[in-house]
Amino acid sequence: MAPRHRWPGMDQGEEVVQSMKVAYVFSTSGHTASYKRGKMILPQLEEGRHGVEVVGMFFFDDNCYVLRSGDPLGARLRQVAASTGMLLMLCDQCAHERGLATEHNGGYVPTGVVDGVQVGCFPDLYAALAGNPPDHVITL
Repeated sequence: MAPRHRWPGMDQGEEVVQSMKVAYVFSTSGHTASYKRGKMILPQLEEGRHGVEVVGMFFFDDNCYVLRSGDPLGARLRQVAASTGMLLMLCDQCAHERGLATEHNGGYVPTGVVDGVQVGCFPDLYAALAGNPPDHVITL
């Protein structure tokens, strides 16, 4: 049976079934993506009222910067990921171009990012999510 959640302000007996799994791909840089991620999605995740299980987030282009060490939004994402098992992954090429990954043994390792962040390409993303695959992928 799917986990059920009650949010503050819901009527007695009203609940949300959290059985759907999603992964987010952040490909649009700029205020639009950071606003949706930081002011909409993340607060809902922190408060347990997002309505679905987020199994992963994959970051392209300048979206990678949010996971830098010392970034407040990145620290919040790390905390949610640590408590839920959500994957945080940077595009390896995008991270490398921005100084957030270094080449190592034919691949890349994260550098200067919050704990738990991985870097990789689509095959790495697929492999990382294989044990807990999303039902839907949402690109923002």
